[in-house]
Order: sequence, then structure tokens, then C-alpha cells
Amino acid sequence: MARIIGLTGGIASGKSTVARMLAELGAPVVDADALARRVVEPGQPAFDDIVAEYGRDVLLPDGAIDRKKLADIVFGDDARRRRLNVITHPRIAAASRAEVAAHAAAGANVVIYEAALLVENGIHRTLDGLIVVACSPEEQLRRLMARDGLDEAAARARIAAQLPLAEKLAAATFVVDTSGPFDDTRRQVERVWRTLTGNPP
Repeated sequence: MARIIGLTGGIASGKSTVARMLAELGAPVVDADALARRVVEPGQPAFDDIVAEYGRDVLLPDGAIDRKKLADIVFGDDARRRRLNVITHPRIAAASRAEVAAHAAAGANVVIYEAALLVENGIHRTLDGLIVVACSPEEQLRRLMARDGLDEAAARARIAAQLPLAEKLAAATFVVDTSGPFDDTRRQVERVWRTLTGNPP
């Protein structure tokens, strides 16, 4: 039976970088965001539900869902965001369970489940451990502005809309601080993976 270890963090905290490092070390990583993109592709049931709920204005010229436009619609509107969650979350959860089961069947002892809202949704309580990726507030703001092309006010609003980092840290089994140099982050990730696989430093 594989142990499932959650991986989460605030927006622009470096979660994807840590996930990539874990994968390079041999960890099977189930990426909830990648699954979220997959379940809303044309031909999937969630696609039809989203178009019915939000209209064809959320489609790109190629017929796929414009995730940025959809995010802009639901950001700041709790009712519309909740409706989107009702459409997508059960399908993401089912796809995640299938991927975890496939890794376990292939012999994995530890599977990393990477998702943004593990603590917000209480999913971390069902897991065997939680890695929280964090960085300084100044670094988080700088990265978010650079990554998404946001001005400072918009970036601060996105950060403020998330669960406070302190609450995620309170639920953490392991913390990886990405504020410093890349090599420092890698050393922390290697230490966590060795601990998870029974080879602590």
C-alpha cells in the first residue's frame, strides 16, 4: 500500500519546482493541476458543464476552454467559484485516485500528490503526510508579478484570496523554504525524499 504525501504551497511559492525536483529523484508525482486541465478538455463531461454554466465566451478560438478568462470570471465571485468547483473537483478527485492506484500497482511505496488546495479542502487530513512549499512574502509577490504579468495591487489581491500561509504551515509534516538559492531548495527536497523513502540523512 503506497503512502500518499501531499505537496502544496501558496501561489508562486515554488511548488512546481519542488515537484519537478521530487520527480527527478524518482518520486511518482500526481499533478492535480494537470488533471484539472485534462478533465475540462473538449469531449469531457466537465467541458460541457462549464460551457452550459458560463457560456461560449469562455472558449478560445480553437474550442478549448480559456482557463485565464474562466479564472477571471470566478475570481472574487464566491458563488460562481463554488459552482465551478462542483463541476470540476469530483472529476479531478476521481482522476487523481486512478493515477495514485496505477503508481501503487506499479510498486511505488510513496506517491506525491501535488495540489494547490489540499489544506483549504481538508484533503490533507486523508493523506499520510504533507509537504508545504513556502517563501518570503516579498519573494512570493515578486515572482507572481513576474510570472503572470500582474501589477502589484492585482498580485496582492490574488495572494490575499488564498488561505494564509501560516495555516498551511500549521498542517505541514515537512516545510521546504524556496526563498534562497536553487541549490538550497534542492538540498531540502533531497532531505525530505530520503526521509520519506527510509534513508534519512
